[in-house]
Amino acid sequence: MATTRKKTTAATTATAAVEVQRPPAEVLHAEELARLREADDAPRPPGWSLSLHAVRRFILGDDALGVRRKFVGNPSLVDRAMVTLATSRGLMLVGEPGTAKSLLSELLAAAISGTSTLTIQGGASVTEDQIKYSWNYALLVSEGPTPRALVPAPLYTGMKEGKVVRFEEITRCPLEVQDSLLSMLSDRVLAVPELKDEEGMVFARDGFNIIATANTRDRGVNEMSAALKRRFNFETVFPIGDFATELRLVRDETARLLKRSGVPVAPPEDLLEVLVTTFRELRAGETGEGQAMERMSSVLSTAEAVSVAHAVGVRGYYLRGDGGSAADLVECLAGTAAKDNPEDLKRLRVYLEQRVSRRAGSHWRALFEARHLLPG
Repeated sequence: MATTRKKTTAATTATAAVEVQRPPAEVLHAEELARLREADDAPRPPGWSLSLHAVRRFILGDDALGVRRKFVGNPSLVDRAMVTLATSRGLMLVGEPGTAKSLLSELLAAAISGTSTLTIQGGASVTEDQIKYSWNYALLVSEGPTPRALVPAPLYTGMKEGKVVRFEEITRCPLEVQDSLLSMLSDRVLAVPELKDEEGMVFARDGFNIIATANTRDRGVNEMSAALKRRFNFETVFPIGDFATELRLVRDETARLLKRSGVPVAPPEDLLEVLVTTFRELRAGETGEGQAMERMSSVLSTAEAVSVAHAVGVRGYYLRGDGGSAADLVECLAGTAAKDNPEDLKRLRVYLEQRVSRRAGSHWRALFEARHLLPG
């Protein structure tokens, strides 16, 4: 009976991972997490599903256990993030857009708590009741404020169950919403004044903590208060510095996304090299040969490069039955890299005409010849 139930659960998890467009990390990597739990004999912090050693293997990979690397970054960053979450301080991940801050927070939450879905997406419209709790008004009117009428939000659930809560783009939220976290980060308690006695206080169980993210382009939008900053340890996630590493990541992630999109072929390796080189040079404002050029203001992150490569593969396969071409790359660059900034579109055109025209190789030549596909 137990074996049958286990097989049924595994089958359900596999089905969910296939049918959902973007399954959470604990579903997508359920088999890896199960292997890590089975082999994990190291001490665990209170409330954690895995030890720090196992969490590290889950994020950075372990060939012996068949666990693939999911985050490309400094291993010491992962170590510091885990140690922070094992303490009473929150973890703040900051950096340029597209540097995998959200991915790292999701992986940490999935490995530590077994769930990464206790997530708050920051924005100007977020209110306190969306992050703490709200009420079922029909029950509130008929019964008054009772535990049955309370509708828990991520923070309430995270504290009650001892889970990690993710707060994405916290600096996009109003200051009063940000500062509502103070008592939960310092005293580890959430007050529910509408309820009486012990039901009016939720004390955080072991395992509860908060991972927040903020990108540097939003700095100054809603600057965090000094009091809130003191309750977080800040870690900066930097862009990938090595070309070969970034190319490998773009190739692997593109192949994974294309498989989920029903595309059996990937863009040619030469075309991916052109894409990654273009992104790196436009992002840095400097060619690979060290020549200065005008930088683009758009976000040209590794994540955006993956998005472009994915679009190129989908376009090539579903329109012509191939893996994509340089013409597809120009078409996709116009909408992804340039966005709605006409100046960036001009910079992209100058790059194609002045820099790409001098490059050797068939894919560079094809990219130059497709420049007329840029709008305007």
